[in-house]
Amino acid sequence: MNDMDPDTDPFIETGRKLFAGEADFIWAANSLTNLPPMSKVEIAFAGRSNVGKSSLVNALTGRNTLARTSHTPGRTQQLNFFDIGGRFHLVDMPGYGYAAVEKAKVQAWTKLIHDYLRGRSSLARVYLLIDARHGIKPVDETLLETLDKAAVSYQIVLTKADELKPGGIEERLAETAVNIAKRAAAFPEIIPTSSRTGAGVADLRTSVARLLSERGAG
Repeated sequence: MNDMDPDTDPFIETGRKLFAGEADFIWAANSLTNLPPMSKVEIAFAGRSNVGKSSLVNALTGRNTLARTSHTPGRTQQLNFFDIGGRFHLVDMPGYGYAAVEKAKVQAWTKLIHDYLRGRSSLARVYLLIDARHGIKPVDETLLETLDKAAVSYQIVLTKADELKPGGIEERLAETAVNIAKRAAAFPEIIPTSSRTGAGVADLRTSVARLLSERGAG
């Protein structure tokens, strides 16, 4: 879980600077009919409603309140778009798989997520957050299938990695790698993170910076 050596990866400093600038909320969409224009590269963050997505987005941007956090999973009910330093749009997606929310609402969120993923040409990658304590669950598999079919690049980010026992993260990384090995749209590198300790956050910033460079947006 050690962050990468800045002497060997030039994108570490690029990633730090990328997220050290302005980060502004610009748009909220609860259906495909009111999505913002596709003006910049979009990078989306998705995951189960209790995976710690908002906490990680806040840690990534160095802000405590960019993405709304709550002790009640399922609060994010729309696609929230943030402009990051004028370089790209970060998309905070609705959490999925929270059983305590009424079924019709869950179905509406799920449809929005899947429709957005299938039809957004400006979407460069989805960072799919998986709780390191539990690994990939069946509800996550459904989203993986959608991403594979839509040929949308995605990368697994393990959250709450600090809560595993010693040696546990290595086991989870190996298990996850096996799961995605034959998936067409999966990026092979898996990033373990902890919003509480900050572990892996620099790695995630670096990954985004490298992706933007490859897309000609960095």
